[in-house]
Amino acid sequence: MEIIYEDNHIIAVNKACGEIVMIDQTGDAPLTDMVKQYIKEKYQKPGNVFLGLPHRIDRPTSGIVLMGRTSKVLTRLNKMFQKKDEIKKIYWAVVDGQPDPPEGKLEHFVVRSKQINKSYAYDRELEGGKHAVLTYRTIAKSDRYYLLEIELLTGRHHQIRAQLSRIGIHIKGDLKYGYPRSNPDGGIHLHARRVEFLHPVKREPVVITAPPPNEPLWNVFMKIVGE
Repeated sequence: MEIIYEDNHIIAVNKACGEIVMIDQTGDAPLTDMVKQYIKEKYQKPGNVFLGLPHRIDRPTSGIVLMGRTSKVLTRLNKMFQKKDEIKKIYWAVVDGQPDPPEGKLEHFVVRSKQINKSYAYDRELEGGKHAVLTYRTIAKSDRYYLLEIELLTGRHHQIRAQLSRIGIHIKGDLKYGYPRSNPDGGIHLHARRVEFLHPVKREPVVITAPPPNEPLWNVFMKIVGE
């Protein structure tokens, strides 16, 4: 577990591919339990440790998970995540083709199928569909792949994966949304790279950046972009 930001109010973790954020039907230990144990041991807290989760990212996705350490902060973070202009969410995605144009905006209506845990993006409004918006730009290219930087302007189920798939672009390793092969670790090359927001208590700007997994293709792109 990699802690990348911590104060008395907020804690942020760089989640690895395959880790679950909250308890689910698998029974695997969730990230929230690990962070609670970390806080309990570091600060020698007796009894239960409060930890609130204002958002989550998919199990095969890596990157930033932000958590609130008090109920007051959790309430404020929840409101921030509901208002698209109060928190900036940047993702990196390694994909199998370059979007046309190489920089732009995607706007769809996303319908979720709970039966198969998958979302579908449509160009028109449908019953049960939720408006989904993101912007993207191509920031690097390797011999076979492209690196996109994506700003998520709404927070829909599997939004980036569904919207990219709709335009014929697939995230490396993402079998569910059309990539032909899985990654060895079962993850996908989608990474919650950066969040920017005004601290809910200190009222100071906060920028949290998470390094991608230490993996050959991610390492190639980190060299290309000079980080």
